Amino acid sequence: MAGVLDSVDSRTRLVGQNRLELLMFKLHSNQLFAINVFKVQEVLRLPKLTSLPGHHPHVVGIAYLRGQAVPVINLAQAIGMPALEAKPESSLIVTEYNSTIQAFLVGGVDRIVNLNWEDIIPPPRTSGRQHYLTAITRMDDKIIEIIDVEKVLAEINPYTIVLDPSQLEDDIVNAARDMEVLMVDDSPTAISQVQQTLAPLGIIVHTATNGKKGLDLMKQWADAGENVPEKLLMLITDAEMPEMDGYSLTSAVREDPRLRDTFVVLHTSMSGNFNKAMVEKVGCDDFLSKFQPKLLAQLVENRVRIKAGLAEIS
Repeated sequence: MAGVLDSVDSRTRLVGQNRLELLMFKLHSNQLFAINVFKVQEVLRLPKLTSLPGHHPHVVGIAYLRGQAVPVINLAQAIGMPALEAKPESSLIVTEYNSTIQAFLVGGVDRIVNLNWEDIIPPPRTSGRQHYLTAITRMDDKIIEIIDVEKVLAEINPYTIVLDPSQLEDDIVNAARDMEVLMVDDSPTAISQVQQTLAPLGIIVHTATNGKKGLDLMKQWADAGENVPEKLLMLITDAEMPEMDGYSLTSAVREDPRLRDTFVVLHTSMSGNFNKAMVEKVGCDDFLSKFQPKLLAQLVENRVRIKAGLAEIS
């Protein structure tokens, strides 16, 4: 366990190189699951849990870690499997998503693996757990299932994602109607959240499930003679995606003269100063932590004002 923790502490250097590291773990059987190490704060044996009255059925209790109350989620139960029994030998994976801290109860931690995003592929349609997977990969002739943690968390603590149309200015709504955004994300939950947030503005949201598909789509538009930076109000991209991550996508956009002036927003559940540094490194125009619909709407409204020649708000 200590070796895994030592590795977790030093894993940010690969982000931005179209590489990632996965923390692999088991739930009930020998099937291996994984999440990105960059989201992991620590791994530890199950501490004493405190019951939480009226809690969501997938939350098994509260762990007090360094003076902070951290909800503990039964991950097996949350993805449709039988609930894990909380035993002293069970493991907790403590993570940070969307600027919140939570822990996942798992059967046992396996190891950390270093991979290229090109080795990560979408889950097969026949997968019974596809509903909760963003991708799969293979290692040592075994399939590794990568869990859509954003979907798990959204179901436990649903987001309010629909804007109140009465709070939107008429000139913004009129100007935004039929403007176009490209949303690149491998999480159907994240795509749905953005689509619903932007729906009151009448904005057309094109989607792609990874950076390569997003880049190919933009190049298709350019090949057809469209002015892509003018066509798109913005490109909103996740950081972590199969085949090509958001950092590599942004770099590729900046390297193509036909695309380089596109306004790019990095939209990710990873938070902190590291992401801000990566925004500057690869040339994103802005960064937005998932999922903050009001901040997304404010960013979009500012872009609409600029695009429509209206006065920009600070």
